[in-house]
Amino acid sequence: MNYLSPSLLSADFSKLADDIKIIEDGGAQMAHLDIMDGHFVPNISFGSAIVKSLRKHSNLIFDVHLMIENPEQYIPCFIEAGSDIITVHYESTHHVHRALQQIKNAGIKAGVALNPGTPVEVIYDLLGELDMVLIMSVNPGFGGQSFIEFSKDKIKKLRNEIERRNLQVDIQVDGGVNLNNVEEIVECGANVIVAGSAIYKSENVIETTKEFLERMQ
Repeated sequence: MNYLSPSLLSADFSKLADDIKIIEDGGAQMAHLDIMDGHFVPNISFGSAIVKSLRKHSNLIFDVHLMIENPEQYIPCFIEAGSDIITVHYESTHHVHRALQQIKNAGIKAGVALNPGTPVEVIYDLLGELDMVLIMSVNPGFGGQSFIEFSKDKIKKLRNEIERRNLQVDIQVDGGVNLNNVEEIVECGANVIVAGSAIYKSENVIETTKEFLERMQ
């Protein structure tokens, strides 16, 4: 199944509850929450308190992307806040397997994110532990960047490995995805699409959300 996970990083922070309702009305199944610490990535967004606050306003799947150093220290906070999926960066910790077990032991889904310069092969040994792999198709930290074209080869390679091993692992793509390239990205093997500015900066968020979903089928 294909899922759309609009990124709240591109929403209006002064009315996040309203902006999450809009994508829900458009048919999105997930909401992507980017957590940035100003160290692992050169930006700061919001923390677990915002996630917990938003949880009261939405039944969407909360797709929480931890772009932070030492994620093990903060995973319990985001579990308690109501996350449905927590994704940690392979590059952010020396103990990625331990972080994944921390998430899985809480009964929620676990993902690993890979920066553009990190080859997909590094997480092959972890695939059996994962619910999702996030391919970053921009360098993380800011919205509105252009899609890095070699990300498509990474998506194809990862999809082939998942299918070869007969695993049920979602492939999420985040960065520079828009209505012009989303179909090709899905054809490469992605089934969870993150889109931020392409949705929230459009003239009609609900209609753009619907169009994304149509093109992803």
